[in-house]
Amino acid sequence: MIEGLFRLRENGSTVRREAVGGAATFFTLSYILFVQPAVLSSAGMDHGAVALATCVSSALATILMGILANLPVALAPAMGHNFFFAFTVCGATAAGGYGYPWTIGLGAVFVSGALFIVLSVTGVRSAVLRAFPPGLRTGIAVGIGLLITLVGLQYGGIVVAQPGTMIGLGRLGSPPALSAIAGTVVLLALLARGVRGAMLLGIAAAALCGAFQGLLRFEGIVGFPSIEESAILKLDIVGVFREPGFLTVLFVLLFLDFFDTVGTLLGVGESGGLLVGGEIPRSKQAFLSDAIGTSTGALLGTSTITSYIESAAGIAEGARTGLANLFTAGLLLLSIAFYPLVRAIGGGIVTEGGAVLYPFIAPPLIVIGAFMLRTVRSLDWNDPTEYLPAFLPMVVIPFSFSISEGIAFGFIASALLKTASGRAREIHPLLALLALLFLARYLFLG
Repeated sequence: MIEGLFRLRENGSTVRREAVGGAATFFTLSYILFVQPAVLSSAGMDHGAVALATCVSSALATILMGILANLPVALAPAMGHNFFFAFTVCGATAAGGYGYPWTIGLGAVFVSGALFIVLSVTGVRSAVLRAFPPGLRTGIAVGIGLLITLVGLQYGGIVVAQPGTMIGLGRLGSPPALSAIAGTVVLLALLARGVRGAMLLGIAAAALCGAFQGLLRFEGIVGFPSIEESAILKLDIVGVFREPGFLTVLFVLLFLDFFDTVGTLLGVGESGGLLVGGEIPRSKQAFLSDAIGTSTGALLGTSTITSYIESAAGIAEGARTGLANLFTAGLLLLSIAFYPLVRAIGGGIVTEGGAVLYPFIAPPLIVIGAFMLRTVRSLDWNDPTEYLPAFLPMVVIPFSFSISEGIAFGFIASALLKTASGRAREIHPLLALLALLFLARYLFLG
């Protein structure tokens, strides 16, 4: 049955290789189990409910990818999407957010997943890919990465709000900052040596340093989450369409999910030699698995689920088929039983000034910007109409603390510069329409 379903001999693999690869993928991406509850709890969601939803929805989507697409690509809540959900969709309007309740935020994630399903089954995705210049997609990814880095520095107390200069260095000798710095140093050293699972080990180093300073509230290792307010089926789909700015929110969620999935599948496929003629094998099934995972995750109570680039670690260990996903999914489900450890490491620490810091999960957030920044080498630096529109999201997203505003600036700049340089014919009609809509919002809606 296993051979018939996953075609191990045809792909030059064995059950043992798939098991080792699936485990490697799990340990490489497992940092999200600590990060996701911390990020979404800042939007008012229950920490335990998010932890449960993260494990279950990731496992289901990973199994689906393995069976439908037979690709060793795991899925979990997307970094960047979770911050857009917490800080922009559900963030306070005074801080530049839309102020949606988290129930409506989940509804928006569900709708974006449903739209992604339509794109996947109709084959429209090729047309959508052609609509947006690669440079613009690169700029948006880098901007999101720098935003996450900024949040990581704040979570660790390394940078703090300062009057006049907006932000500045915090007290680097404070216990939270020392923990975050220690974890980051270890993480950077492990990455330099090519150690797999460096993200998780960086978190462990920060937690160990915090434990020596009395910051870690250890409550045991084994135990299930005690859910005060379940998020299962609490999404408000109808409420999405009553909120101002819902079109922008839906577009950004769909845009991020679509291009994250494309980039991840191509990147993982290329690194593992899985591409066929430069194309993703069974791409329709892969996109469909990703889209269903997003909608299922919203039903269970978490932000956008997407394919994980960390799957490359499993492929490097020999995984070649979707069987590896079953082992990854099994470990994700097993993680539910270790919630006290997740709570101790991912829970917030209240400082004397009343600020809530997350120093143990800060290291991977600080470093993730570097991963996304690497893509700038693909920009056409000889064409100002390509690199300038990419530059704006890179700076606007972290400086404005808004992913949607950075995307808007990039779209407007791309259309404007192509027109100004006499190359208006290169502007895709969809990009032109969105640029006009964003511009009209700024001019007439404030």
